[in-house]
Amino acid sequence: MNLSNGRIWPYAIGASIILIFGACVATVIVANTLPVEKSDTYMMNYHDADAKANDILKAAIEFNNKYKIEYISDKLDLQNSVIKYRVSDLNANPINNAEIKVVVTRPNNHKHDQELSNPKVENGIYTFDSLKLPQEGRWDIMAKVTVDELHRFYNVKADTRSKEVFEY
Repeated sequence: MNLSNGRIWPYAIGASIILIFGACVATVIVANTLPVEKSDTYMMNYHDADAKANDILKAAIEFNNKYKIEYISDKLDLQNSVIKYRVSDLNANPINNAEIKVVVTRPNNHKHDQELSNPKVENGIYTFDSLKLPQEGRWDIMAKVTVDELHRFYNVKADTRSKEVFEY
């Protein structure tokens, strides 16, 4: 059989179509095996956060007009991490009646989530019991702070290998 007279093109096109289809199937199979986690920046799934975006921003502005919150923990450590926040009014008077819910989580992975509650409160400083982190690296520390009827989400990124903390 002589394929040099232009009869090779149908075979080449057929082989290309089969290869492209196979690559598409392989992509779908590999993508379904990867762990994909939903965003939870505001301690809710991204659909709820998107639907309530204006309310979340409005609540944060109202909170910031009356109160101030600061993340004041030293360094995030694998064996003994103590999470601390300072809550005060705009005149730097301590607020001791805030309710703070904290979740410590890895970015895009909820396998090691730790929820913190019942902090010790002294002079506007809220101190949570120490916790052990299972892995080195970056952690998201998400807090929902409620004072009276006002609330705000206060999220920071911290790393066990660095003392720097970034609010997001």
